[in-house]
Amino acid sequence: MSIAALGLVRMALAGAAAADLDDSSLRGSLSNVFSSTGYSRWDGVNFGVHAGVANMDTDFGNSTGPKVAYILRNTTVEKEYSPSSWTTLSSNVTSGRSYGAFLGYNVQWDQFVVGFDAAYNRVSGMETSASDSIGRQFKTSDGFYNDVTVSGQSTIKLLDYASLRGRAGYAFDQFLPYAVLGGAVGRFNYTNSATVKASGTDASGGGGSDYSINQTLTDNKNNAIVAGFVAALGMDVAILPQRVPARRMGVHRLRAGRRGSGPTSIRAGSALA
Repeated sequence: MSIAALGLVRMALAGAAAADLDDSSLRGSLSNVFSSTGYSRWDGVNFGVHAGVANMDTDFGNSTGPKVAYILRNTTVEKEYSPSSWTTLSSNVTSGRSYGAFLGYNVQWDQFVVGFDAAYNRVSGMETSASDSIGRQFKTSDGFYNDVTVSGQSTIKLLDYASLRGRAGYAFDQFLPYAVLGGAVGRFNYTNSATVKASGTDASGGGGSDYSINQTLTDNKNNAIVAGFVAALGMDVAILPQRVPARRMGVHRLRAGRRGSGPTSIRAGSALA
C-alpha cells in the first residue's frame, strides 16, 4: 500500500522526562540539548497523530479466476486451456487522505534503540476499480473449435487499517534512523463479477452438438478483513530539547495478499513527515 503524511507530531515521554528538562533548557538555552555522549534519549512511551495524502496500488490480475473456473467446471475447455487463469484485469493506483494515531514504547542501550508501536489509520477516497475482457479461439482435443471470451469487473475500497510493528534504530546527535517490521490488517469493501461467453462447433465429423454459454457470477462483501505485513525505513528527529516534540519521517509499505475472490494483491504505504 504510499501515504505521504504531513505534520506528524510525536511526544516522547521517558520515565523522568520532566526532571530531564533543566532550567537552562526551559529558558531557551540550547547548550545542553543533548547529553555529553552526543546522542538523544529515545526510551520510554511515545505517541503521536498523523494526517496526509495516501495512495493505493491494487493488482486485480485474475481475481475473476474462481468464478470462471466454476462456470467452466468439468469442461474440456477449462481442462486444456484454463481460461480461469487468464489475466483479465489490470493494476490501478488511486489516491486519498489518511489520518490516525500511534502508541509505542522504546528501550535504549547507549545508542541502540529497540521498541514496538501499534498504529491505526483511517482513510478516505481510497476506492478503485477495473474492468476488461480477453478472448481466444482454439481447438480442443475433442475436435471442437471454441470461441471463449472472459469479462471481469472488480471494485475495492479501503476503509482503514491497523499495524503492530517492532522497531530497531541507532541514535546519533538528535537523529534516530530506524527500521520496522510487523503485521497489519486492513478492512475493505469489494465487488467482483465475471462473465464467460463461449461457443463451440464440432469440426471432427463425430456428430457432437454445438454449444453456447453466456453466464455471469457476482459476489460482494463489506468489511472484509485482509492480513498482511508492514515494513518501513525512517527517521525521528528531536526538534526541541530532550526530544519533546519530535518529527517522524519514513517510507512504509503494507502488502496484503489475495483473500477469497478479491484482488490478487494490495499494496499501501506511507511516508510520514
